[in-house]
Amino acid sequence: MTAVPSNPTAPAFCDGIQHFAEALPDFDTYGNTPAIAVGATAIADPSDATAVYQTLLAADALRYLTLQVTASKESGHPGGFASIADTIAALVMLGYKNLITEVGHHAPGFYSTVFMDGSLEAMGIKTVQELCDRFRETYGLLGHLSGQIPGLLSPAGPLGQGQHFAMAGAKLHPGTLFPVTIGDGGLGEPYIMSSFGHFHTAYPTVTNFLPILVWNGYSQEHHSMVATQSNEAMVAYWRGNGFEDVILVDAKDFDDVDQPGAYVDSTAFSLKQRLAFTQAVLAATDKAAKSALAGTLTVLIVKQLKGAGVHKRGAKSHNLYPGDSLEKDYIVDALTARALTPAAWDLVRTNFERSMGGPNAQQAVTESVLPVPDLGTLPLVEFPVGGDKQVATTAMGALVGYVGHQDPQFIVTNADGNAASGINNINQALKIIHPIVDDAYFQGPGGQVYEPLSEDACAGLAAAQALFGARTLWCSYESFAINGLPIWQTVTQAMAELRRPTPATVTLFTAGALEQGRNGWTHQRPEIENYFAAMMRNGNVFPLFPVDANGIQVCYEWALGQQNKGITITASKSPLPIRMTLEQGRQAIATGALTLQTTPGDKTVVFAVIGDMTLIPVLAAAEQLATLGIGSRVVAVVNPRRLYRPSDVAWETCSEADGSFLSDADFAALFGGDAVIGVTGGSGAMLEPVLLRATAPRDLFAWKRGETTASAGQLMALNGLTAENFVARAKALLVQRQA
Repeated sequence: MTAVPSNPTAPAFCDGIQHFAEALPDFDTYGNTPAIAVGATAIADPSDATAVYQTLLAADALRYLTLQVTASKESGHPGGFASIADTIAALVMLGYKNLITEVGHHAPGFYSTVFMDGSLEAMGIKTVQELCDRFRETYGLLGHLSGQIPGLLSPAGPLGQGQHFAMAGAKLHPGTLFPVTIGDGGLGEPYIMSSFGHFHTAYPTVTNFLPILVWNGYSQEHHSMVATQSNEAMVAYWRGNGFEDVILVDAKDFDDVDQPGAYVDSTAFSLKQRLAFTQAVLAATDKAAKSALAGTLTVLIVKQLKGAGVHKRGAKSHNLYPGDSLEKDYIVDALTARALTPAAWDLVRTNFERSMGGPNAQQAVTESVLPVPDLGTLPLVEFPVGGDKQVATTAMGALVGYVGHQDPQFIVTNADGNAASGINNINQALKIIHPIVDDAYFQGPGGQVYEPLSEDACAGLAAAQALFGARTLWCSYESFAINGLPIWQTVTQAMAELRRPTPATVTLFTAGALEQGRNGWTHQRPEIENYFAAMMRNGNVFPLFPVDANGIQVCYEWALGQQNKGITITASKSPLPIRMTLEQGRQAIATGALTLQTTPGDKTVVFAVIGDMTLIPVLAAAEQLATLGIGSRVVAVVNPRRLYRPSDVAWETCSEADGSFLSDADFAALFGGDAVIGVTGGSGAMLEPVLLRATAPRDLFAWKRGETTASAGQLMALNGLTAENFVARAKALLVQRQA
């Protein structure tokens, strides 16, 4: 095949293409009419020779664009997607464009896919030149999939996440297929199979998600760890994990040029065998899609060498480096080999536009707001200040049960047991999803409490469903939540960029370190608050710290009304005093903090306190200071994100921007004094906003490390969180002030 550098007769979207073919074999026979007819949303027959031929053209178009886009920046990842381009093309030709990937490195291929159907025009990318110009640029196409790209359903970054989005989409949209590509390099992540397994046990009728294993023999820098598996072993692996229909297509079966090894490149075959392979992929994809939609747990495995049809093969095709430019001979050779004629480009564009009824930016399920039921008036219970002690988490649990009864799509996820967190009332109201009916454990099919023993699976389904437009709640012990945070972080960042409103992803973290004395450090890991403290500057992350059972109710009330935010609620499961009214709790959320107690004196020491149990030694310290004639103000920091200065936070970059911050005057009214002491049983980073803005001498008491103790008081003492220490430091700061 020969190629020419430009062609003035090419469609306008082709502007920027480096190489065009002069002619394509058999195009006059199979390229005259688009295989997806006018008014149709897919090809009529996957065995039709015209459809097969045009699927092959589509695969080459995707490979071409993926390589040119990455080479234009001498950066990015073309090899992995190249090995699955035939299957992506088949999915589009079959009318399935709600595409998801677990592999962030496939981003340039997915960008090429939504470019070809016109979706990227929604962000001003109309030509190949603009596609290249905006790849890996600010306000353009990120190196990994994000939440802002028109036509793409979900983000993709860390491995082992994509299946959650596919399963959430399938649950929320029965009858719609959600294919998700999974790299064989990422198959080693422990979360993928376990999350499939639990989801299928919980929702056996929801099978309209389709894992597609990209089995290309290599990961990022070496052979994949499943490269030595036989076809039979791989099929058995998926069957052993509950997949009833395992469909495998091996390019090796079609090789007519004697390529060595178990993994081969279909683009090196003769045209006859390329078409035979394409037809096999098209037929297998059609069969797998119909099987998944018909109620059978199905996986499609496509075995083809990594880098098929691009500049290099194997792991060497994974990444481009400086110097891998559009002028390099091996880049030019690869682009020339994949080059299409202007008429072929036009044909591929037409098929992609017609697939599924139009550009994905208009047709994908995530391109519109998912309706959610009106919750009506939440049944809040106002506990009297100073009355009987109450368990905050239990008070919130009653509201969670109400939400579930109003919203059938709502789910609660928990890996370590709601009963252990003081929220067994959630199980009682909503029931744990389980195939075994057992009223003693409040479980049975049709429940709304999703309880796998994996924080990744909990966070994954909850966050994914929220991203797709439905309400959720992820509950966890604070100490165990760390394994679920990567996907929660991915989703909250995607929500910040999202082009549509969606319910906030909400969490409840219970059993904080101070309650877990006898369990020792294994249950004492409040340093995860560092995660959220750092993310507050992102602009849409709001950690909330209610001080009592009234406060937690209004925190959840507020969270239910928010969009495109990541909201964490952290509270104890111990009975604790009621210190705020409901209205005071709402005020604390709105302003960030609220004064709980003021004691007059010659000087005023301000205590900025995060948490509920930590108030106990602080209030004791205030009493001791009063005996010395020193006044104090105890301020509960409930919503620290509000306490930053606007310039500290990237709030204006968020699609659903929240620019509410406490004014300097109001901050001074709360935290102005002769000394300021921050106190938290978690990460000191949470009090950064106070320490940045306070002008008086100040200090910070925070969590240091875990230990086995008989009581919360002993554990606080080991971390220096005692009234005596607070008083001593307050006196020292006042001396410093006078000096």
